[in-house]
Amino acid sequence: MRLAELSERSGVSTATIKYYLRERLLPPGRRVTATQAEYSEEHLRRLRLVRALIQVGRVPVATAREVLTAVEDDSLDQHMRIGAAVWSLPHGPEPAEDDPATETARREVDRLLEELDWGFSRAVAALSPAYRMLVSAVAALTRLGYPCDVQYLTAYAHISRQLSVHDLDLIEEYATPLEKVEAAVMLTVLYEPVLLSLRRLAEAEESNRRFGEGKKGE
Repeated sequence: MRLAELSERSGVSTATIKYYLRERLLPPGRRVTATQAEYSEEHLRRLRLVRALIQVGRVPVATAREVLTAVEDDSLDQHMRIGAAVWSLPHGPEPAEDDPATETARREVDRLLEELDWGFSRAVAALSPAYRMLVSAVAALTRLGYPCDVQYLTAYAHISRQLSVHDLDLIEEYATPLEKVEAAVMLTVLYEPVLLSLRRLAEAEESNRRFGEGKKGE
């Protein structure tokens, strides 16, 4: 397909596609004349992933280029490719190292991971942006006096594990490594608001059952 068709099928303007080509986020097309090139279905799939990273995930161009390099690295397994993409996405605030609550939170999170025995070492977990985001969140709970020890966190961890199985089942339905990484990015970015919304709706329902007009026994 020519550039105009690639633009029409992807919904991305030709100017933006040319920018992605200059930034090496898209591989060059097959040159047919001095001024024209042809693009394939692979370019269309790659363009969807670039959009997922930059426009949906709000990942900087330089970071997106690193993710795409990892996706194309045949020495990496699918787990590492997905990890590179998801780790690149924006996360919450970093822990405040000068806050005493941060050290308390880090101990609780480390205890949690040890009890869960999810298969990665503490050192590997500590490299994850999600680990640091969890430490920051638990530190805030600690400062405000809300329950956040291993007992409480474990319940959320088990629910999260069930969600991860559902996510990975969906990701596995995609055929190519590129499509799997794209799905992982989209699920992370687009489904987190879905989970938040469903949780709030479920809490409203449970609150009504316990405290509202739907309270049983009264």
